[in-house]
Amino acid sequence: MTTAPPVRQHDDLALFWAVTFTTSWAFWLTAITLGGSAMSFPTVVPHLLAGFGPMIGAIVIRARRARRRRPVPAHTVRLRLSTRLFWVPPLLVAASATVVAAALLASLLGGPVVSLTAGQNLISTVGGPVAFFVSMLVAGPLSEEPGWRGTAYPRLRASLSRFQAGLLLGVVWAVWHLPLFFVPGTIQAGFGLFSWSGLLFTISVIPMALLTGYAYERAGVAASIVVHFGVNATLALLGVSSPMTLAFIVAVQTVVAVALLAWQRDRRADPPVDVDSHPHRVVTRA
Repeated sequence: MTTAPPVRQHDDLALFWAVTFTTSWAFWLTAITLGGSAMSFPTVVPHLLAGFGPMIGAIVIRARRARRRRPVPAHTVRLRLSTRLFWVPPLLVAASATVVAAALLASLLGGPVVSLTAGQNLISTVGGPVAFFVSMLVAGPLSEEPGWRGTAYPRLRASLSRFQAGLLLGVVWAVWHLPLFFVPGTIQAGFGLFSWSGLLFTISVIPMALLTGYAYERAGVAASIVVHFGVNATLALLGVSSPMTLAFIVAVQTVVAVALLAWQRDRRADPPVDVDSHPHRVVTRA
């Protein structure tokens, strides 16, 4: 497997950011202009399409790489069924556990009582457990992870550590979500941008990026998808909205993410090789 030079990976990143933000924000601006709830027609159409901005960015980068016959980034994690998928179930459980633990801690310290009532109502509203599962899987995990983790993260890792790459991607990811605060009917609009809940939701994206980045390095995009799904689904089932609970989620996920990143050795890839200057040299990865 050949690896791409950092300069080319930075070029890919610039294009990925441009395509992702332009696509998503254009659709969300359309949803805002249409007015009405994010879950009602016609607003629901651009609202849902906006979430696929990162995937569209990933497709553009992959297509250009294939057309120009460029090598894959050195830190791309390939799916190995025999070894990597072992990590998927425990990572899913751990992701959900961070939210449950934070909610229980908040409840013990005087916050909202942990209840599944909001989750049961949501499941009934969307049409049952299957519809809930599909909607939570597609809206966020499947539509975003091939872009954020599968495309942007390996390219950031060309010049950054796991912590630095996750932190930077978390900030970008948080900024990407901002238009949702102005789309009626979204969770973010319910919080309000200039509220404690809105601020804490925005901050919470950063430890989420660290957790999904760790998962990606363990088992690729499949793992980052299940971590994203586990957190989102548990948040929805518990109906988390109070600033106190959100603050505990930020704290718990930050501690867990930092501990996991510190525990796993940061394996740097071999130095990248400019394939134009060394057309016959190949860098292999174990």
